Amino acid sequence: MNSMMALVKNETIKMIKKKRFYVILLVLLVLVPIFSYAQLRAAEDKRSKFGTDWRREVQQAITDNQNSLGSDRVPEEWKKYRLIYIQQMKYYLEHDVNPRQPGAVAFTKEFLDNAATLFIPLLIMGIGSDIVSSERTSGTIKMLLTRPVRRWKVLLSKLITLLMFVSLIVVSTFIICYLISGLFFGYKGFNLPVFTGFKLQGADVDITGVHAVPQWKYILMQMGLIWFVSSVVAMLAFMVSVLVRSTAASIVIMMAALIAGNILTNLASAWTSAKYLFMVNLGLTQYLAGTPAPIEGMTLGFSLGVLAVWGLGSLVVSFLVFTKQDILN
Repeated sequence: MNSMMALVKNETIKMIKKKRFYVILLVLLVLVPIFSYAQLRAAEDKRSKFGTDWRREVQQAITDNQNSLGSDRVPEEWKKYRLIYIQQMKYYLEHDVNPRQPGAVAFTKEFLDNAATLFIPLLIMGIGSDIVSSERTSGTIKMLLTRPVRRWKVLLSKLITLLMFVSLIVVSTFIICYLISGLFFGYKGFNLPVFTGFKLQGADVDITGVHAVPQWKYILMQMGLIWFVSSVVAMLAFMVSVLVRSTAASIVIMMAALIAGNILTNLASAWTSAKYLFMVNLGLTQYLAGTPAPIEGMTLGFSLGVLAVWGLGSLVVSFLVFTKQDILN
């Protein structure tokens, strides 16, 4: 146990010295104010158009989306999303809840939804893709493996350290979003209700399972799902880092996979086998929001299972390869 703690401490120090985590924090500190300001301008524009009558604004959004359903220019796949959106907005109207109430909590919730499938995984990939390959490039891995420590312990310490920083990134994203956006919108809104549980059944929307949860609880569920996605992405990046000697190649491979997956999610509705790819299953928070799955048959449980298999498989490959391959020569 003491040797493992010493190894984890050593890996943590190396991770800090790389300054990748600080770069990620800097990226968030630069981008979040920009997004917050853009959101503020959009809210001001809507306020000048609709005044303080939020019901009028929501009703106009419902009307616009209903009109688009009859248009031939709107793809059939997009119409599924609009059907659920229309029903959601109607539900909010019926229960006299403003779904666009400005606030730091609402901004953070929306930011996490949009960042969960690509932005946050890219940040995770930035710290995970070279955790092994960089040491092989520099030659420091040889010094580490000449110590009287089993190889699997060395690799496990790197994995534990990586997952620790994954958790830090997820929590830091929430804190930075909340604190900065609060300067623009105020810090209230934790107890405002969010309606979740909308399901698309053919051409109709099933609302029998709809229920309200406070925004603080909804964000906790979001963060849990994002942490799971980020951990799986980290494990896959970890595997690539073990398999590929070049740090640059490791980063390019993971970046290409994540970006390709984001594109594939929007195009793969007719390719049902694509639902077994990890990239297509990264949008776990969309199930909370009631967004239709990109491929028929996908559910939250299915996506969790697929990601778990990919994550565990990548760990098995990582440890088998690292403990067997000739690294010292």
